[in-house]
Amino acid sequence: MPELPEVETVANGVHQRIAGDRIEEAWFSSKPEPMKTPPATMAKALTGRTVERVHRVGKHVVFDFAPQAERDPVQWIVHLGMTGRLVVADPEVPRPPHTHGVLMLRSGRELRFVDARRFGRMGLHVFQKSDQAAELPGFRGPGTEPLRISKADFRQLFHKRRTSIKAALLNQTLLHGVGNIYADESLFRAKIRPRRMAARLTIPELDRLHSAVQKVLREAIRLGGSSVSDYVDAAGERGFFQLRHYVYIRTGQPCLVCGTPIRRIVVAGRGTHYCPVCQR
Repeated sequence: MPELPEVETVANGVHQRIAGDRIEEAWFSSKPEPMKTPPATMAKALTGRTVERVHRVGKHVVFDFAPQAERDPVQWIVHLGMTGRLVVADPEVPRPPHTHGVLMLRSGRELRFVDARRFGRMGLHVFQKSDQAAELPGFRGPGTEPLRISKADFRQLFHKRRTSIKAALLNQTLLHGVGNIYADESLFRAKIRPRRMAARLTIPELDRLHSAVQKVLREAIRLGGSSVSDYVDAAGERGFFQLRHYVYIRTGQPCLVCGTPIRRIVVAGRGTHYCPVCQR
């Protein structure tokens, strides 16, 4: 499943390609799974809107539109699920199988949502009057933004959690955007074993983990994310951070720091990779 760096890369790529473009028509498939809002409602709400900004919130791609005096403000929210892709293409390029949404743009290009397994989701966020009055930013996601959280707030999130630190990192109501890949890589860099109880971590350990999470996520964004399955960006290009993985999917291979074989266990139902020597 695409995690924060992959979603950030996709959002940035889509923004670069379609910001300022107008949606002339919107089409959605008849498959119900990807639709959090009825297709006809989405198509009507999006047609005629001008894309102002595309950005990431947690693991969601969020589309902001230029204000229109006669229409209520909305945002279009896309979750990529496990195999979802947002690709900008010329209309002459055949639409691939499993295309479930297409925005036809004034520039002549199309923004396509393609998802073979249909775990992705598309929907509208409709602003409430209270949101507008308070000038809130709209869709905010389920948890806290890991790239902006302070050390003090990070400690507060985890220091009383009576669960493994790996499970806590995967809890999207705490930090949204961190998934299996970046939890494993961050714990390795922080020298913390994934099964350790979050509540038993010391303040220095939590501070190391805070720094590791932010460093790993920023490096992964810079390298376009991790392409370990079928992830590609808005131009159809693969990421490169998988070449920097220390532990993720390196079971049995020597640790790049100490040479000890990397181990794989299951934590919170997820395959988890760590070095038994470097991580304590």
